[in-house]
Amino acid sequence: MHKRLMLTAVAAGMLLISGCTQETQNKLGRAIQNWTGTNGVLEVYAGEKLVRRFLKIDKLTTATSTDGDTDRPYRFGYGVMDENLNGKVDKGEKRVYFEISDYSTSYVFYENPHQ
Repeated sequence: MHKRLMLTAVAAGMLLISGCTQETQNKLGRAIQNWTGTNGVLEVYAGEKLVRRFLKIDKLTTATSTDGDTDRPYRFGYGVMDENLNGKVDKGEKRVYFEISDYSTSYVFYENPHQ
């Protein structure tokens, strides 16, 4: 009986979500991911050269205006700065706040498959 109730709840939730717009579905997905967290890696490039890497990022957030209606042209988060770019957290490497611009920065953000 408990399984049937659980399956009914899941089916109802999926039906409810399928009626939402794509943007609403994306927001729900981001909210769930932000809540659960990820083991993200952010790599920042100057041309083809890797110049910065941040590890153990739980989320990358798009800045919003003070009124909360307009996105700002940068993202921010917290992560461990990989100072020697070796892809792992070494002794002495600290968790820092960072911002990346949509205008002048080439970057890749992904979930770390090795940790």
